[in-house]
Order: sequence, then structure tokens, then C-alpha cells
Amino acid sequence: MTGLPQLREQYKAGKAALLASLAASGASSRGIHSLLQKFARHTDATLQALWEGAGFPAAACLVAAGGFGRGELFPHSDVDVLLLLPDHTDVDADPALKAKIERFIGACWDVGLEIGSSVRTASDCVEEASKDVTVQTSLLEARLVAGAKKNFQQLQKRLAAVLDPQAFYVAKTLELRQRHNKFENTPYSLEPNCKESPGGLRDLQVILWVARAAGLGKSWDDLARKGLATAFEVRQIKANEALLSLIRARLHLIAGRREDRLVFDLQTAVAESFGYSAEADDGSKLPRRASEALMKRYYWAAKAVTQLNQILLLNIEERLNPNTYPLRPINERFCDKAGMLEVASDDLYAREPHAILETFLLYETTVGIKGLSARTLRALYNARGLMNAGFRKDPVNRATFLRILQQPEGITHAMRLMNQTSVLGRYLWIFRKIVGQMQHDLFHVYTVDQHILMVLRNVRRFFMAEHSHEYPMCSQLAGGWDKPWILYIAALFHDIAKGRGGDHSELGCKDVHVFCRQHGIAAEDARLIEFLVGEHLSMSRIAQKEDLSDPEVIAAFAKRVSNERYLTALYLLTVADIRGTSPKVWNAWKGKLLEDLYRYTLRVLGGRAPDADAEVEARKREALTILALHAEPFEAHKTLWDTLDVSYFMRHEASDIAWHARQLSRHVGKAKAVVRARRSSAGEGMQVLVYTPDAPDLFARICGYFDEAGFSILDAKIHTAQNGYALDTFQVVSPTLTDHYRELAAMVEADLDRTIEEPGPLPPPGKGRVSRRVKSFPIAPRVDLRPDEKAQRWLLSVSASDRVGLLYRIARVLARHRINLQLAKVSTLGERVEDTFLIDGPELQHNKAQIAIETELLEALNT
Repeated sequence: MTGLPQLREQYKAGKAALLASLAASGASSRGIHSLLQKFARHTDATLQALWEGAGFPAAACLVAAGGFGRGELFPHSDVDVLLLLPDHTDVDADPALKAKIERFIGACWDVGLEIGSSVRTASDCVEEASKDVTVQTSLLEARLVAGAKKNFQQLQKRLAAVLDPQAFYVAKTLELRQRHNKFENTPYSLEPNCKESPGGLRDLQVILWVARAAGLGKSWDDLARKGLATAFEVRQIKANEALLSLIRARLHLIAGRREDRLVFDLQTAVAESFGYSAEADDGSKLPRRASEALMKRYYWAAKAVTQLNQILLLNIEERLNPNTYPLRPINERFCDKAGMLEVASDDLYAREPHAILETFLLYETTVGIKGLSARTLRALYNARGLMNAGFRKDPVNRATFLRILQQPEGITHAMRLMNQTSVLGRYLWIFRKIVGQMQHDLFHVYTVDQHILMVLRNVRRFFMAEHSHEYPMCSQLAGGWDKPWILYIAALFHDIAKGRGGDHSELGCKDVHVFCRQHGIAAEDARLIEFLVGEHLSMSRIAQKEDLSDPEVIAAFAKRVSNERYLTALYLLTVADIRGTSPKVWNAWKGKLLEDLYRYTLRVLGGRAPDADAEVEARKREALTILALHAEPFEAHKTLWDTLDVSYFMRHEASDIAWHARQLSRHVGKAKAVVRARRSSAGEGMQVLVYTPDAPDLFARICGYFDEAGFSILDAKIHTAQNGYALDTFQVVSPTLTDHYRELAAMVEADLDRTIEEPGPLPPPGKGRVSRRVKSFPIAPRVDLRPDEKAQRWLLSVSASDRVGLLYRIARVLARHRINLQLAKVSTLGERVEDTFLIDGPELQHNKAQIAIETELLEALNT
């Protein structure tokens, strides 16, 4: 095709000029739609030039479809076009036409257009649209770019004739719901998709699609003229749509490709393109990242879009079905409108502000109510200014809010709805400060407000019979709990002071103290709530980082919680909190550690003093019972047990002690290593037992094997028997473990045995791949080495970004200094690891050697 190189240069130069305008446009979103229209017109001109030289039949035409059909084009979005041919055209039977089409599409790509094309007749289009709502949607906003206008107009008429507005509305709302489910029904994920996530641009497009299909208008101003939206709502929609469009356009510009996700890698660059820089937040003691400022602005826009989307879609639904919404009075203020709570008058909240919180109390308590009507949502949206300091201090409102928390059901949905409608943040002003606030700790995948509501949901589920199978022990304990609302308030406040500087547990404790006093909560209940907020991290820390076989650890924790009621409440909140951080953080092993800590502490609180000897005898008796069930010979265990000291029996459960005896009794003192693997009793992962003559680099060698084989080590119990043999037990997990348990167990037993039996120099650690999130939010490694309380052993704590082979790097340093490892607790919190090791060794007695060990560990963690 002649002139193609020139056309390519013209397109490239024109697009570069538009990209430069986008880059120079600053933080204002005012001209973004005009700029996106220029991208579309520039693309139109290029397509028209290509069409003119393609030699298509006079009756054919080129149609813009999808997003391109709206007349706006994002910098690197696909250019969706339809080559509309006359009816009865058979492309396969016309080689010349087929060749022209192929040359045209190839020329589009050669020029630089990222084309998405389809070739159809009008009849084909009507048939496809009747079968696929996506095709129907794509053609709903189609526009003519070049060619026969008459053919295009006939297509529009035929599509309009077969379009069923009601069916289209149902299909698009179901599609919207499925899309929202895919993004966990929240606009607040830390890496949202500004097009597809709830509150994104797609939510606004759905409104215009269903309105156009119903003949109610093609623009926001049309919807206002039809009475579907108020002038204020249209202004809000236009402002938020422009902001989201600018963010999406900047994402394309900075990524240099189609990228609609605000991924960590790009957030800072996008934020800086808006003029944001790191600074102190308003009234905050902590510096705020540039990306955090941008994301807060994004979340507030997405929240507004979510609210307005609900209002307008419900209004359109009512227009489509005007006679199917009978009203049933609930009281003088509210009605039931086909299962939706409806205000009796538009000015209800202005006249009676107490009705604002009553809305959510009725939502919880009225049978059959499943949501709020468009009229109610609009009234709440317009009532935000009424919820001022006087509203928050009103005794009636305080009593209503407490009643909402004390209802037997509906708590989670009510609180989420209050947050979505901005009522929760307006009533609890301190909650408003953490709405849309990011967390940069790499294991929370939600903003602070969404994490809090997730924890509240988790606590609530402990009290629901239909969820009792998830965490039976929690459900059992919740069944005997008399005041669930105490736990709900603690969940609501446990992280409410995040981002303010200082210890958020202490600050949250002060906040909830004020809340309890203002809401008339009895002193005894208030003390428990304050305890839970102040101590919500302690149980997790002790379970995952300290030696639970040490009676003094348990005694100290028992003293901290003081009684069974406080212990049970803290346990329930802790499980709910860990589960509410990220789907990746919780696992069965963490659950077992917390349950063990709960049970051990409960014994002490029950008046049973920590007695190591009594505990050891009890575990031995239970282990012997298990051995008898397996028909083990009389006193077969004795050979092994005679080589083991009290610390071994304190550190291992009876089931593990019995398993060790069954596997090792015939191998005591033999030179050959013994490796055994079985499915973990915790219900997840695998336990691996290693019994072999001890060696200084044994732990490092085993860690090296697990890393190379793709296993993650969750826990390691390291014991050296009195005969100089290492008896080590590892808790490991693998992505393929559930499907191939037996094969993996056999592989571990054979390969790890070979690794131990054929020692050579420790291989150098591999280049551990760092995840994308870690690159965006790197953690400065920390190493803390200090003697334990008895000054007999040392506690080594390590915190760093997770990567493959990290534990092996640590183990190599310890092996180099001949450090004996007695206990390893490996906690992976998303992309961060928090590892604790109980160690001893001659070098630890010298200050210079301690510094050398810490320095080498930091170097290993940094490389």
C-alpha cells in the first residue's frame, strides 16, 4: 500500500504530541475527556486514510466499536473496529475481498494501531448480539468511521429492534455483580484496577449502557433531564469520572502499554505525575508517601462512584418496572419497597437526623429488607453534611449506634453499608481518618478500613452455625460467649489508630476508652474491650515467636491475660485478625500454634502451676498409649528415650513423640541417617523427621535441600540427643503437596537422605527472586541477638523481605560460626518474614563475635 511509511510517521508523531500533552497536563482532570477525544480523532483519521486506499466495496463500512465507539481512546487501549459488509457477502467465496481485508488489517498494525477487528454482515451482528450480551454492548455505542453510511444506519435499526431493555439491564447487572465478586466486592484493594474494580470506570459505563438501551439518554446530562440523577450527582459523577480517566491515561503513559491496574510498581510514578510528593499528612506525625496521597484520592473517588452507581441503577430499574414496587409501611419514617428500605420523604434526614442511624438499625432488624432503595441512598448521600460534631454527641444517636452493634444478626452487612454510604466515618470521626488508608507492611492486602471490616466479619462468623466448620474451636468458644458485641467493638477499634504515629495499639486503647465512656458501656465490659485493643498483637507474637514449651513463657502470658474470659476473647480476636490480613497469611500451622498457646495458658489459669516434670510424664504416658495402639513391642521405645532429655519431651507433643519412637527405636546409634515424612497433624503441609549424627552444618544443609526442592519451612524443632545425634523435625509446605502427598513424601525421604549422607561443601545460595511487591516496598532487614531471660541461650530475631533461599542464607551464617540451633520459628507474613531462633554456642560469649554474626546476617539478608 503506497504511502504507508509516511502514514506511519504521521500517526507516530501525532500520538507522541498527544502523549506529551497528557504528560504536561498536571493534576487537573478538567481537559482529560477532550484529550481522549483527540486520541480517538487522530486514530479515526489514520483509519480513514487506510480505508480510502483499501478498495473495499462501496456498500462496506468501517465501524468503531467498544470503548473506541464512545469517541474516546486511552493511549494504549485496543482500537476495536468492525468491518461491516453488505448482507449475503461470503468472504471465503471471494478471494479478492478476503485479500483486501487481510491487507487492510495488516496495514493497521504496520502503521502502529493496536487493532482488534471483526468482519461481519449486519445479519451476523444481529445474530451474535442476540446470543452474547458482550457483543450487544460493544455495538450499542458503535459509530461510523468510514464507508457506507446507509449500511451502518440499517445495522443500528436492526439492533434496536431486537434489543430488550429489561433483559439487557438484568444481564449487565448480573455481569457487574460477577465482576465485583472477582475483585472481592471492594474498591479498596491495594492494587485496584481503575477500569474493572468496584468503583472503577466500568461501573459508570454500565449506567450509560443500560440507560441508552432503555431509551433514557446517552449522557449524564440526559439522565439529569430525565430525572434519574440530580444536578449535584451529575457534577459528582463527572468529576470522579474525569479523575479516574486521568489516572488510567497516566497509567498507560507511564507503563508504555495498556495497564489499567494501579500496581505498586507504578503508583509512585503516577502520583508524582499528579504533583504529589512525600510529605506529612494533615495532623499526622508520620510522613505520607506520594503514592499514599494518590491512592487516598482514588479510593474516595471509587467510593463515590460505587454509591452513585447503586442510586442510578436502582432508578433505571424502577423506570423499567414502574408497577412492580408496592410500598409497605414499616413506621412513620420508612417503608418496605419490594425488599428495599425506603425513606417516607426525601427530606426525612434533614427534618429528623436521628433517622440516619435508624436506617441501619431497621436494615438489621426488619424481616425481608435486603438493601436500601435508590431514594434512601440518595437521601443519605445528600445528608452527609448533617453528620457533624453535634450529631456525634447526640445521646439518641449514641444509643442507636450501640444498638446496631448489639443486634443478634446483620452486623457485618450493616457496618459495610454504613461505610459504603459514608455514615460510619461521619459518625466515628476517627474511623474516617483510616478510610482508604494504605498499609505498607506487605502482608495486609486491604486498606485499613477494609481490614477492620474483614476482621469484624470473621468475628461475627464465629457466632454463626453455618460457618462452624471453618474454625470449630473458635465456634465452640463463641457458643459460650455472652456478649458478642464486646468483640465487635474491639474489632472495630483494634487498628483504628494506624498511621497516626506511635504504637497504634496504645492509641487505639485510648480511642476505645473514650468511645466506651461516651456510649455508657459498663466499666467491666469497657476494661475488657480496652484490653483487647491494647493487646491484640501479643498472642500472635508469642505463639509465632516464643518457645511454647517453656513454662515461664506460658506463665508470663497467663499473668498478662489474668483470666479465662480475657484469654478466650483475645484468642477469638487474634484468629479473626490474622485471617483478615490476607488469604495468604493464615494457615493451619498458625492456627495450631495459637490453639496450643490457648490450651497451655488455660491450664495455668485453671490453677494448674507449670510443672515440667508432671507435663513430661503426662506426655510420655499418652505417647505410650499411642504406641500400644500400633502394636509396638514392649519397651521398644526405651532405647531412644534413654538418650533424650526433658527439653525434648517438653517441646514435642505426645503424637510426635510416639511417631519418633516408632520410626527410630531400631536405628539408635547407627551411622546411617534416617529421614521420614508424613502428612502434618495440623492438617496442612508435611512433617519431616531427620535423625543422624550431629554436624555443625546439618541445619544449613537441610534448609538448602528444602529451598532447592521448593518447600517452605514453617517450623523447625532442633534437638541434639545425649548420644550426639540430631533429632530434628520440620514442618514444611509445598504448592503441590495436597495433590501429590505420597510421591513428595517418598521423594523427600530419598533425596534428603542422600543430601545428608553425601556431604560436600555447602553450595552457594542462589539468587533468590524478589517479588514485585517487595521491590516496590522493600523492608530494611533487622537482626536482633540477645540472651534469653535465664542468660543460658540466645534469641535471634530476623525480619526481612521474603525470597527463595532466605532461610538457607541465615543457616549458612550460623553454621560458619558453629552455632547450635535448638528451635526455629519461621513466620511468613505475606512478603515479609519474621523468624526467631533459639541458639547457643561458644562464640556467643564474646561481644566481637556477636557483632560479626549480626553483621554477616545483615549482609546475607541484603544480597
